[in-house]
Amino acid sequence: MLMSHSVFNVGIAGYGVVGKRRRTCIDEHPNFKTVAICDLCFENSLEDFGDISTYTDYTKMLEQEQLDVLFVCLPNNIAPIVTIAGLGSGLHVFCEKPPGRTVDDISKVMEAELRAPNLKLMYGFNHRYHGSVKKALEVISSGELGEIINLRGVYGKSKIISKNSDWRSKRELSGGGILLDQGIHMVDLMRMFAGNFSEYKSFIDSNFWNYDVEDNAYALMKTKSGVVAFLNSSATQWRHRFNLEISLTKGAITLSGILSSSKSYGPEKIIISYPNESENEGEGPREVTVKYDEDNSWCEETNYFASCILNDSKVEQGASSDAFETMKAVYNIYLADEEWKLKHELK
Repeated sequence: MLMSHSVFNVGIAGYGVVGKRRRTCIDEHPNFKTVAICDLCFENSLEDFGDISTYTDYTKMLEQEQLDVLFVCLPNNIAPIVTIAGLGSGLHVFCEKPPGRTVDDISKVMEAELRAPNLKLMYGFNHRYHGSVKKALEVISSGELGEIINLRGVYGKSKIISKNSDWRSKRELSGGGILLDQGIHMVDLMRMFAGNFSEYKSFIDSNFWNYDVEDNAYALMKTKSGVVAFLNSSATQWRHRFNLEISLTKGAITLSGILSSSKSYGPEKIIISYPNESENEGEGPREVTVKYDEDNSWCEETNYFASCILNDSKVEQGASSDAFETMKAVYNIYLADEEWKLKHELK
């Protein structure tokens, strides 16, 4: 039942770059209101938050009886703990990716979710809401280009540590490196387009930055239906890059660049290639290019979560089952490298 006049009080756990970005979308929604924020330390004076309650301990924030919804924007080691605590406190919960450090982390969250069947749980994989990605899914779903043959993806940046995020290089806090932090988006998109993978081969390298987490992951994955995907998730991509090529039986789709706050991945566009109907084979395919100038993915994703709460509808995109399958795929990439497996799994 649509509760169009309801206003849900929101608490945000973790007020870094992502938490602040989410708050912008929360405050723009007519049925959401930020009433509490938790972080270990605040850059601005607490007076700047006005009537919003501030906390340095998430357990204290969860004691607020007025809270209805919790957004979890925390490091990987604590995110599943706070998600479980939020569900246990009777709150609808939105948690940023990844769902934790391991598959076991998301499994424990799903157990908590089963104990709270009336609450909504959603995970943030905002790349699904980018204009180019939505267009690609529309074209693939229409069947006009036939069936997917293979996918080739590169997603990379120039380092692992960025401002105020050195925890990403510490395995005990992050659980993994560039693959778990950024490459998980590409894995999620490949799963969305091609379905779940059943076979994995990989190399996981940490030879450049020499942290205890990977700075490159090279993976080959195959679905039961025979679709093959190649992925390079890299923290040595000196010119930041997002590129996903999808070959189909009647054409091809290329996603090039993705809009981000850093603007470093280049312009976002989709190139749709259609078979050349000319008898001259040298002419190449007919191509249609669509460019995107605005990134509304964060707010569209937040709005979708709000709609699930307002309409009491099932979370279809970013459900815990989605997060579980994507996390399992990431972990299977790790385990397919025997050296990684011996080093990290059998300690």
